Amino acid sequence: MIAPTELVLLPRPRHLDVTGDGPPTTTEAVEHQATDLEPQGFELHISDTTINLRYRDDAGLRYGRATLAQLRAQFPDRLPALSIKDWPDFATRGYMLDVSRGRVPTRDTLERIVGLLELLRVNHFQLYTEHTFAYTAHETVWRDASPMTPDDIRWLDERCTEAGIELAANQNCFGHFEHWLKHDAYRDRAELAEGFELMGRHRPATTLAPTQDNADFALDLVRELVPNFSSRRVNIGCDETWELGRGVSKAAADAKGKGRVYLEHLHRLVNPLIADGLDVQFWGDIIANHPELATELPQGATAVAWWYEAPWDPEEQERLLWEVGDRFLDAGVDLSKKLGGFAGEAAPFLESSYPLWVAPGTGTWRSLLGRLRTAYGNMLDTVNVGLSGGVEGVLITDWGDGGHPQPPSVTFPPLAYGAALSWCRDANHDLNVPAVLDHFVFPGTNIGAALEALGHLNDRTGQIAFNSSPLQLALEPNAHHVGVGDPDPKALAGVVDDIDALIATVNSGSGAFGDHEIVQNELTAAARQARHGAWRLLRQAGAPAPDTAAMRADLAETTELHRRAWLSRARPGGMETWMTTLTALAKTYDS
Repeated sequence: MIAPTELVLLPRPRHLDVTGDGPPTTTEAVEHQATDLEPQGFELHISDTTINLRYRDDAGLRYGRATLAQLRAQFPDRLPALSIKDWPDFATRGYMLDVSRGRVPTRDTLERIVGLLELLRVNHFQLYTEHTFAYTAHETVWRDASPMTPDDIRWLDERCTEAGIELAANQNCFGHFEHWLKHDAYRDRAELAEGFELMGRHRPATTLAPTQDNADFALDLVRELVPNFSSRRVNIGCDETWELGRGVSKAAADAKGKGRVYLEHLHRLVNPLIADGLDVQFWGDIIANHPELATELPQGATAVAWWYEAPWDPEEQERLLWEVGDRFLDAGVDLSKKLGGFAGEAAPFLESSYPLWVAPGTGTWRSLLGRLRTAYGNMLDTVNVGLSGGVEGVLITDWGDGGHPQPPSVTFPPLAYGAALSWCRDANHDLNVPAVLDHFVFPGTNIGAALEALGHLNDRTGQIAFNSSPLQLALEPNAHHVGVGDPDPKALAGVVDDIDALIATVNSGSGAFGDHEIVQNELTAAARQARHGAWRLLRQAGAPAPDTAAMRADLAETTELHRRAWLSRARPGGMETWMTTLTALAKTYDS
């Protein structure tokens, strides 16, 4: 008789008992609907001669059949006799992909992602949009961005529906409007048209002024976008309104407070959409900084609280706050209240009983290869808070800050872990992520194991970075490095050696999955860039590293690898955002 630990199931079921040897694998299952089970739940009972599947609803039937299919694939002759009882911790388990920071996926890439979401029992999907939907009257904004079209959305919606996934609209409606406000036709909509200072850097205008005219403008965008989806749910963003209270709304903010000005505009946006019959979501970061306003939020909407760092070690917290805490305070963010974990972000909504989803992050942005210690810790912390608060859903967020250079496959380990946690924390908190990836996602390879190792390299540079990896920041000549510490030459030499070895691992063998060559190429390009970053840190520390000529040649070759890998996964629009960074880096070797 096999041991339960010998079964490879994703996600792991919450209850599993193996009782002996079962029937031939080809035995037909008898299916029964059962109202005594939990929503989306199922029971799979395999005896020595029979297979019985009890399920609560369509989702339970889908997940029960998927579990049986995983067993059939592992046991081609005879199944084990066993009993599985399973249902989710969270009714909604979502994934949000940023398609506005450069990388707009091809249809083949979206197909790959939807297949992974289906495997992971993720039942909700959002594409985060700022300027990358082809709005009818706004070609000036999206012309060079290779945007998603209405036909793309309808195609994706149909594919998601087939996979049991709700595809929902997502259009930021308040902050993050820099791609619009840089154009003359939209500049007068800005809160502060000339831009603003944030943490020591000048930034272009990003925030719409909180006026009724701007609310109507944003509502028109949402009303054009939503009909392309079968879902009536929409996320309108409204996060990080950095300039609010500094320009058009300064007088109002001085008179009644910036938080209340924000709240009033949120009502202008949310209430009409609720009247349209939509289920509206908004990011919770601004209200988290003004918890006294939580009881006045629009009724009928849902807040999505987000935070993307794992709870920091107290000593590392102290170092970061000592070095850069004042810069965050100047930006209106008190890191001392955030580095301890997710609980503070959710507290205003839980205390006021306001509908809430919680949003951890994949930790892949500004990293090239991921930050897995941070991502795994953040996800477990967030799910713990969500479970204790009885929240409605989890939305795993996958951002593309800095030009979205990290390839899609870098996201697969944290996405797999976060989705499994969202299904059942107790059964999956110690999930062997590399093993399940190499079994289900990258069969016939050790790519899952290589991804796991690559995703921990950022912790070995000698530096402590916030919301980023030193390996990527080393490639950005004008990077706003939020971290402390000096490069560690000995550790970095080990990082370089490990990257070389892991590139060889990624490129060994031939995997039994369709995009094997694409995955090899994109991981090689990302790892080569990270190695270049490690070399730059070694040079910064005065340690042995390639000379300038060798660095110039390596960067040219690596840049071309990145370009080819990008075009195999994403549309050309937006590629220049990161390529411009690499071009600026190349110029540093000319002097």
